[in-house]
Amino acid sequence: MNYPALDVVRCDNPDLLLAAVDDFSATAIEERADTIRVFFKSARARDEARTHLGARFDVAAVDVPDEDWARRSQQNLQPITVGRMTIVPTTNHPNPKARIPNHISIVIAPSMGFGTGHHATTRLCLEALQTIDLRGKAVVDAGTGSGILAIAAARLGAASVAGLDDDPDAIQAARENLALNPAPGVTFAVGDLRSIPLGTADVVTANLTGALLTEAAAVLIAAIRPPGCLILSGLQAEDRDAVVDAFGGTGVEWERREDEWVGLKMTVNHPAADSV
Repeated sequence: MNYPALDVVRCDNPDLLLAAVDDFSATAIEERADTIRVFFKSARARDEARTHLGARFDVAAVDVPDEDWARRSQQNLQPITVGRMTIVPTTNHPNPKARIPNHISIVIAPSMGFGTGHHATTRLCLEALQTIDLRGKAVVDAGTGSGILAIAAARLGAASVAGLDDDPDAIQAARENLALNPAPGVTFAVGDLRSIPLGTADVVTANLTGALLTEAAAVLIAAIRPPGCLILSGLQAEDRDAVVDAFGGTGVEWERREDEWVGLKMTVNHPAADSV
């Protein structure tokens, strides 16, 4: 099996590159000695991204005939600790943090889906989740990727967690990660949050992009069971005000920034949702 990819040379900011390719179904990034390799769902998505990025980056299209790329690219990943949670790549397991009382350790396998905890937006969402008493709550994780936020919510006490992603490879990875971290009440399904019902929940997490958050605001708001809350990330600082406005313009209870990325926890009044 070949994976369509772009090799990007002389890129000083991988996070900005990731933001630039997000609209083209990018599935993973491999940092190599002299390039950054970005993988895509399809050759068509890769070629569209090459056209878009050509004016800003030095890019070359490649087909990678190597199903073991994930292990190679992530074999040196180190555990990431956020609050009382540590995300441990399978290549670095076991982790001594797991023996600390009240500390939560989650094992995540390398995969085609993003979400090993090493991206700033994932860390922001993990931090925000720990500001909420999730015991007995229902959670929806929109754009679940590798399932890390859904699994974290369950480990923090959520009674039920539904993870949704439009990428079947990501959902497969999420289910594999759930098998590594058994948690009752967690389910994953393939679907586009803009076209299928999300149901209702006490907490909705959405680690997407600024543009998609703005587009899907009404859907995400409608999924909240008052007095619930939204955890949003994937947006950059320049998109912050537009995203907050799309969700009613008020209700930001918690906000953090890491580099150019923003994480928000919001409460949303449903009357505002009716007017969106």
